Amino acid sequence: MDILWQYQFRIILLGDSTVGKSSLLKRFTDGIYSDVADPTVGVDFYARSLDIEPGVKIKLQLWDTAGQERFRSITTSYYRNSVGGLLVFDLTNRKTFDHVREWHKEVSEHILPHHMVYILIGHKSDLNKDRKVSRDEAEQLAAELGIRYVETSAKCNSNVDRAFELLTRDIYELMKMGEIVTRDGWDGVKSGLTAKVLYSAEDEEELAPPSAEKSCHC
Repeated sequence: MDILWQYQFRIILLGDSTVGKSSLLKRFTDGIYSDVADPTVGVDFYARSLDIEPGVKIKLQLWDTAGQERFRSITTSYYRNSVGGLLVFDLTNRKTFDHVREWHKEVSEHILPHHMVYILIGHKSDLNKDRKVSRDEAEQLAAELGIRYVETSAKCNSNVDRAFELLTRDIYELMKMGEIVTRDGWDGVKSGLTAKVLYSAEDEEELAPPSAEKSCHC
């Protein structure tokens, strides 16, 4: 029996073929890594739950998309039903970095008038000697797109959990602020049987009971 969850977020991984999207997902969901990986055909599905705060469990539906152009018509159908996206490039392959803007533009235009929460991922950080993209220029691109940047390595299990947790928390905080809401016919965010009433940080302060006055025992 599945453990009860308060919310389900559908998250999609985007980027060129061979950047390591499948390796990231297998490391995050199964804790394994393999040097040999078959290319994704169409879309693959993974899942994992995160305890985002006490009493709040988020189930992540994770969609691994093929980076090849011939599968684009299949993968685009998943854009609209996703609330979050990891834009992944290979730190050792300059071309995959240059294509990040194209991925961001394609997805963002496809889901209008709605928005997706992104995080930029520089993958294969373990191959530092073969790096073709500096941290500074990757951070500059992330700043221009208005998103976070994290460097990861599925092989060394470096920052993999952190990348998914940061994106999940960003989505959850936007829900608390009312900027992301569940919608009929949209699978990006779903409420579970035990959904929590969300308040922003300011609202929680206002709703908190006044602290009891301490009597003086001088």
